[in-house]
Formats: sequence, structure tokens, C-alpha cells
Amino acid sequence: MFSGEHDNSNAMLTIHAGAGGTEAQDWTDILLRMYLRWSEKKKFSADILDLQPGDEAGVKSVTVMISGKYAYGYLRSEMGIHRLVRISPFDASGRRHTSFASVFVFPELDDDIEVEINDKDIRVDTYRASGAGGQHINKTSSAIRITHIPTNIVVQCQNERSQHRNKDTAMKMLKTRLYEREQGLQQEQHDEISGEKKEIAWGSQIRSYVMQPYRLVKDHRTNQESGNVDAVLDGNLYPFIKAYLLWQGNQK
Repeated sequence: MFSGEHDNSNAMLTIHAGAGGTEAQDWTDILLRMYLRWSEKKKFSADILDLQPGDEAGVKSVTVMISGKYAYGYLRSEMGIHRLVRISPFDASGRRHTSFASVFVFPELDDDIEVEINDKDIRVDTYRASGAGGQHINKTSSAIRITHIPTNIVVQCQNERSQHRNKDTAMKMLKTRLYEREQGLQQEQHDEISGEKKEIAWGSQIRSYVMQPYRLVKDHRTNQESGNVDAVLDGNLYPFIKAYLLWQGNQK
């Protein structure tokens, strides 16, 4: 079940709100809480590296470093689009809404894995941190945003008070993203040559969380289901993660 090259690594988990404004941003916040609670149950440490708050409520995007044995091996099962169906508390008419959020998971790379990044290919911007963190973090431009110009990959870190430490972390995030991108391109070439067609593509909808008109969480890859939506959103992900790892093993 943990046969991947980086399964024993720590994991960088990023959640982005989809279209839908405040409702989608609230859904992103709910997913963030779900993964933090799961980490707590596993006795893993979770550090929020970057958080962009929503306009009225919730979160636009967030990146969390989750550290623990096989953190990436577990959490790679969560990568994809997560769909929520509920009566929105932000809709005065009480209508049912469907919201989407994307989850990306990357392994923290070992220092001995080299990824070449040329200084001329990156742009580094500093800005004031927007999340919680006390008076100091909001008064200084310690947050870092790095743009990799050739690929247009953007990473941000505002976790530390020190601009230097935020830059170090952001560079580590960029290194991980570039490595995963190259691995993905190589896999695509392999699939094209071998004629392999994956049933579940990168970024496709993997799981639905329905609160109305009935209550059900269903994983569309494994058909794993749970009627206890509250428990799942409270971090009880083990049945879904186990089902995915077994399903993936059978696929191989």
C-alpha cells in the first residue's frame, strides 16, 4: 500500500476554492478543518504555511505542511476535486448549492534530490501577511511569493516572522512543485506510448459530500460510502484512505 517512492515523506497539502464565491470559500475552510482534525487523530504535526482568507468568510486557498510517518502515502489519496451539496447558510432563500474545492498533495523532498532552479527564472515578491498571527506579522512585509516564470507556478509562505525563513520554505515548496510537474510529464509520456487510459484523471472529481436532501459521503473511485457526514468532516478519513490504497494496488 505504501510502495510509492515518496510515500514515507511529509506532505504539503494545498486546498483551493472553486467557483461559487463565499459558499466555495467556506467549503475550503471546512476541508481545512477536516485535514487538521485527521492530522490530530494521527498525531501528525500540521503547520499552515500560507492562508488567503475569503472575502466574507472561509478561505480562498491554504497550504499546510503535514509531518508524520507516511503522511504523503496517506494523503495522496485525497488529491482531486471535492464536491459539497448542501443548503447554503449564505443564501437567504435557503436554496441548495453545489460547491467545489481542489486538493493537491505534494511530498516534501529530501535534500539529496536536486532540482535546478535558475535565479533568472524566478520573481520574488514580499507582502504583508494577511492571516492571523498577531500584530508583528501584519506590520512587516515578511510574507514571500515566488513565481517561476517558465511554468507560471506560484508559491507563497507567510508562516514565519522572518522573511528569510519564509523564502527558504517557499523555495522548498517550489522545488517540490517543479519535481512533481516533471514526474507528471514523464508519466503522461509513458501513458501515451503505452496507450494506457486512466479512468481517474488528475484533478477530476473524486468525492462528494451530500448534506441535503440526504446525507452521504461517497468516493467515486472506490465507491466507499459513509452516511455519517459529520464524522468524516471531523477527520474520520481512514476508511476512505484505506479503500483508495487497496483500490490503487488492485489497479496496478
